[in-house]
Parts: sequence; structure tokens; C-alpha cells
Amino acid sequence: MTIQSIDPSSGTLIAQYRADDSSVVDAKLDKARIAYASWKETPLDQRADFLRRVGKILLRDLEKHAQLMTLEMGKPIREARAEITKCGWVLDYYADNADAFLEPREVETDGSRSFIRFDPIGPILAVMPWNFPYWQVIRFAAPNLIAGNVGLLKHAPNVSGCALAIQEVFVNAGLPQGVFQTLIVPVSAVKGIIDDERVSGVTLTGSEAAGRSVGAQAGHAIKPTVLELGGSDPFVVLSDGDPREASKAALVSRMLNSGQSCVAAKRLIVEKNHYQSFVDYLTEGIRGLRLGDPKEEATDVGPLAKREFVEKIHHQVVETLAEGGRCLIGGSLLPGEGSFYPPTLLVDVSEEMTCFREETFGPVAVILCAKDDNDALRLANKTRFGLGASLWTTPERGVELAPQIEAGHVAINGMVKSDPRLPFGGIKASGYGRELSEFGILPFINIKTVWVR
Repeated sequence: MTIQSIDPSSGTLIAQYRADDSSVVDAKLDKARIAYASWKETPLDQRADFLRRVGKILLRDLEKHAQLMTLEMGKPIREARAEITKCGWVLDYYADNADAFLEPREVETDGSRSFIRFDPIGPILAVMPWNFPYWQVIRFAAPNLIAGNVGLLKHAPNVSGCALAIQEVFVNAGLPQGVFQTLIVPVSAVKGIIDDERVSGVTLTGSEAAGRSVGAQAGHAIKPTVLELGGSDPFVVLSDGDPREASKAALVSRMLNSGQSCVAAKRLIVEKNHYQSFVDYLTEGIRGLRLGDPKEEATDVGPLAKREFVEKIHHQVVETLAEGGRCLIGGSLLPGEGSFYPPTLLVDVSEEMTCFREETFGPVAVILCAKDDNDALRLANKTRFGLGASLWTTPERGVELAPQIEAGHVAINGMVKSDPRLPFGGIKASGYGRELSEFGILPFINIKTVWVR
């Protein structure tokens, strides 16, 4: 079986990769098990040095990796470079802070001594998505490898080149054989890998459907999981918010990565007194975007990663227009072979319409008019998702309102984004568990109690 990589800007074949057969997968799982036995005993400061070397190699070869990312999934080149830079940040963050995160903690009890240890658990399978092909992998690998676990990467098929390039970086950094490996396998192979006794846990970033499947499989095998799934993040401008500043952040959040981000501002909910001015500001911003070849420096919005994604989001737009929404910009299919969809702005949208109810994964901004602030907050929570939310109000009021928002991340007067220093993850259909920060090192750790008399 072969796996193809297609350039989404032209539809041309980039490369074909031979999928790992069952014997190759078996050998890689054996390598992971053997590597774990010694890696977990490697002193933490040495594991930290390995991570720093990975970061230095990534940054040294930044342009090569950015170009590969842009070629395989269409990310505008400026954003691809920023993604590689962020990977270096998270590697250094865990190298600098893991010692404090994993330090045993003394607890006073009726014993002569009681303390808590933080021990690794083994090989961890990471099922990763195509939209941030380096960042998603490195933010998994950094905390888990420094904790003493080893990594098995099952990447999205359309970014197999990125997956192998990441593995090469770890090899070039001198990590022992088997500590980080890429599995080139179809989705159908994932269940067997999760069930294998040599795999100790699984993390997935992907769709709601993929999360349900992997979560069920891991639950049946009684293995810990982290699921970071879809989002339909509300971006709420309240009566005391600044519509001009909010529109600037909404433009970046909605159109970043050509709109293909779980934490993008997908439902723009604006209190009625600011509605028209916000629409005007955002209209001006969208009209100024350049759609085109992602390899060109001036491009703001590139192609979607696959042609089927264009068809899906256009169907959502057409459905919303048929339901009564209005299109101010874009909204039409474009000629040509590439997977391009124009930056689109829909207004007069209501909570019953398709683009409100469903996650939209592309450059489509959807604006709703709220009757008042209470209505805006109600609309924000009217979703099965709960990844992130942005509130535009006074800082003091934002802090007071944050507990009312059903999401794992609330940004006040800013856009939702991941930061190595802060935990990241969702609730409801957006998944469970946390990545990044101290909390991101704990999901695949044996938090072990030791009591002594």
C-alpha cells in the first residue's frame, strides 16, 4: 500500500510513501519497548539536553521545514516559519522547566515520610493532524520525552513527508534508537496499535469522529488518553468592548492557517450597538487579504489542505445562504486545480443556521447580532464544542464573566492561541485532557504515592 502527498495549491503529486506493513509496525513497537527501558533511566538533565539539540536543529533548518510544510498542506510560508519557531520555544520550555515539574513532592501524613513521585509509563502513540504538522507533534513530544516516555507518531497521511522529516530531526539530535519513531500506516491500523500491550497511552488531535473512535478503543484497552478535538469558538464583542480592535483580532484568528484551526474565531457574536461598525471594519479587513500561492511571501490565505475540504465548506456556506444568511464577500467556488476557497464573510446569521451549528474549517467568517450582552453570552455557549472563547469587554468584567463561558480557554481582549506556559485543551465535544505547561506533562505520568513508616 502506498500513501500519497498532494500539493494542494496545484493538485499535483509530490511523493508516494510505502505504508509500514504489520511486520514493520511490530518491529517499531519492539524498538519502542526496548528504548523505553533505558530512556526512562536516562538522567533528566541529559534528556533536557537532547530536547535543546532538537530545537537547535529545527531552527537551523527552519527554511527547509517551513517549505516542506507549505508544499504538503498549503500553509502560507510566513506562518510556516512561525510554526517552526514556536516548536523551538516549547522544546526549550520543557528542557528548562521539567526538573521543577517532575520533582518529588513531600506531603505530611501519619507516616514517617510520604511523598509523590512522577514516573513515566511507556511508549505513547500520538495520532496527529495535518493543519499544524510540526507544532502538534513537537508539543506532544517535548513533555513526554523529557518525562521518560517514548513517542510513536501516526501522522495524517497527507503530511507524511513532514512526519519523516520530524523523525529525522530527532535522529540527527542523537536520541537513542526507538525513542521517537514515525509509523506510516493507514487509519485502519490504529486500533491494533492501541490494543497492543507495548503501547501505554494515546493522544489524538483531530475531528470529533476520530476522537470518539480513538477514545472508545483506548477505553476498551484501559489506557490513558488525551483528546483535543474540534472547536466552534465564539468571539464575543460585548457592549463595552472595542469593535475596531476586536475586528483586527477576529481577522487574524479567523483567517490564520487559511481558516484551518480548531481555535479559530468561528462564530463572531456582536452586541447590537456594535454590530454594524464591526461588520464594516471586518469587511475592510477581509477585502485587504491576498489569496494565492502559499510559497509567496505576500500571500495571506493559501489553499485548503484537500479538495474535499473546499467542497465541504462551500456546502456549509450554500446551506447558510439558503437559510437566510447574506454573503458580503466571497462565497463562490474558484476555477483551477488548486484547493482554494475565497475569504468569505456571512452576515445576518442566526443560531439555527448551518454555519452556526457546525464547525467551519476554512476562511469563512460568520457574524451574529446579539440583542444584548446576556444574549451574546447565551449564544457563545450554545454549541456542543468547548475549546476556546474570546471576550471583548473591560478586563475586570471579562474576568468576572470567564466562569460563565463553557470552554477550556478564555481570552479577554485577545485571540485564543496556545502558549507553552499555559494548559491547552477543551471540554464537551472538544475533548478532554490538557497539553502544554505543567499540566501537559501529567496525562501520561504515573503519579505515584510512596508512604514510609
